[in-house]
Amino acid sequence: MTKQIVFSEEANPPLPVYSQAVISGKTIYVSGSIGITRDMQLVEGGVQAQTRAALDNMTKVLKGAGVGLESVLKANVYLTNLQRDFAPMNEVYLEYFKANPPARTCIGVAALPLGAEVEIECIAELP
Repeated sequence: MTKQIVFSEEANPPLPVYSQAVISGKTIYVSGSIGITRDMQLVEGGVQAQTRAALDNMTKVLKGAGVGLESVLKANVYLTNLQRDFAPMNEVYLEYFKANPPARTCIGVAALPLGAEVEIECIAELP
């Protein structure tokens, strides 16, 4: 097995314990993104603002691997308040995945890093 680490200068820098993404074969595994700024401050404005920031960051990581959101095969979304935030998160999510959305799982979790309300990760494919 060979794996290639993806690093995008444009995306939020990863902590030293993980990579922004890893490529194995033609598959890209993108680490979870939460709604933070480049200096690790939580984005204000609730779940919609955090969803937008997380998806913007994920887009930058994918760009660093040479692809875009159209290459996403599967997304996993984690919400700290599934009942309250599912619909508002979906409104923003649909802005990014208008046509041919990927397979997706959305899970309610007890907590996320830095007090985030949403985290999104994905698996994508190289052309």
